[in-house]
Amino acid sequence: MPGDYDIEYASPWAGATYLPSVLLRGPQYAEVNANPEYRRKELLLQNGIVVLGQSLNGWLDSTPKLESTSKVNPDSIGRFKHIEKRELPPGFEGGQSFTSVCINTAIYLPWLVSQCLKNGVIVKRHIFKHVAEAANVHFSGRKAHVVLNCTGLSAAKLGGVQDQGMMPARGQTVLVRNEADVMCSNSGTDDGDDEVCYTMQRAAGGGTLLGGSYQKGNWDSQIDPNLANRIMKRAVELCPALTGGKGVEYLSVIRHGVGLRPLRLGGPRIEKESINGVWIIHNYGHAGYGYQSSYGCSQAAIKLLEEALSIRPRL
Repeated sequence: MPGDYDIEYASPWAGATYLPSVLLRGPQYAEVNANPEYRRKELLLQNGIVVLGQSLNGWLDSTPKLESTSKVNPDSIGRFKHIEKRELPPGFEGGQSFTSVCINTAIYLPWLVSQCLKNGVIVKRHIFKHVAEAANVHFSGRKAHVVLNCTGLSAAKLGGVQDQGMMPARGQTVLVRNEADVMCSNSGTDDGDDEVCYTMQRAAGGGTLLGGSYQKGNWDSQIDPNLANRIMKRAVELCPALTGGKGVEYLSVIRHGVGLRPLRLGGPRIEKESINGVWIIHNYGHAGYGYQSSYGCSQAAIKLLEEALSIRPRL
């Protein structure tokens, strides 16, 4: 939960930016990507953790374009425009520029907990071997009618779920003090299919997160120093403003991080089922899109919750 730092809890390590992508599938994702209300809710938060900035996304000659304007609602992206090949560094086929957001997770996650507490949520820690056991620890002392399963990677081993489609997508990052007032990313690197390049500037003095990697099936919790060096080198080449054009040695490192994204083959699981007489609402497997899909997926889970309660036998 917020405040914890564990490799299998990827949220604190995330860049937490908004990049609408055709890679997001399902009605809950479509709602998030197309509905500007999602972004208004985020931008209007009165907690000083969200920053507006210019986001640049480019794709290399050797990789497919990540986005298509025909699949994006223009209302959901501010100041969107194409970047011509001649305006980009060598090796890039094209790119896009648009207004986006980036969340300082160190502030945002505790804020979410505070909103839960404000609304009367009782927070408890337990270890469960089976998902249905959670119904027996309701604060009222009575058995809960519904359990929401948001266990991420643990869905692979939790009894009653044991989703064999779950796997980690290891991400390694470098958090620096440098700021460039622009967020940059590209579609791949020359260093391998499981390495990526991005810079994400966090709000409220949170520094800039440099990434990264997307290593499927890799559970390694240790920092790879060679990968860290490649991450910093690529970031400075992509965004020279980070160091004022002075090179990678002028990056001021705060810390290195590793997190395991909860990747699910076939996409996130958002559905309900009855297990041992208890309705279970599943909402897990969001890989690297948990923050930007959070509102849409939560709304989908709430609809399932309402359905489950409506068909519960009334005694």
